[in-house]
Amino acid sequence: MNENETTRLSRLTAILIQLQTKRLLTATTLAHKFSVSNRTIYRDIRALEQSGVPIITEDGKGYSLMEGYRLPPVMFTEAQANALITAEQLVLQNKDTSFIKDYTEAIEKVKAVLKYNILDKANLLSERVRFDQNNNRERNSSHLSDLQFALTNFRVVKIEYTNAKNEPTTRNIEPFALLSTENWLLVAYCRLRRKFRFFRLDRINELEILTDKFETHKMTLEEYFTTYH
Repeated sequence: MNENETTRLSRLTAILIQLQTKRLLTATTLAHKFSVSNRTIYRDIRALEQSGVPIITEDGKGYSLMEGYRLPPVMFTEAQANALITAEQLVLQNKDTSFIKDYTEAIEKVKAVLKYNILDKANLLSERVRFDQNNNRERNSSHLSDLQFALTNFRVVKIEYTNAKNEPTTRNIEPFALLSTENWLLVAYCRLRRKFRFFRLDRINELEILTDKFETHKMTLEEYFTTYH
């Protein structure tokens, strides 16, 4: 196999990973990512189709893979996927660019084997998690996984919470975002106060994920800070 064939094989594999990671990709997006022409991408897509990969072409929109098609026999639970996506946000703060590059590529491969419904939730979570510098390594909460699930599935959560005045309260909340500072903070719409509030996870004494669902708050984390702070 000559160098050109090796390069193309690597690109075909990478295109397949990209198709498994994203819902829909255009030829232009792929051409830009791999520094080739659109015509080359068209040929690559045909080659993948001829090899038996079930690629769906949507005229004027792009390419996607048939639901259920996966290459590696690796399965992640929703909680495991959420943990990896959350860790990605922490890694992105690392000052070593090579480490960030390697981890980002690894996460793309992880996303490539996720089912679409879990992938959508993982992508939402990656947009709703933010880390600030935290030098305190003490573990002081145990509700993060449950709150990640509630956030990405739009489930109302009932909490027994102790506020800064050491007063216990019971609240139903709609999780919106998670922030890592000195302590984990949850941004949520509080149905008791009828406004968005911050909740420290280490002050949540009891937590119950209810069957009730809430309408998604149609704004990004950046838009939240612009609007409310």
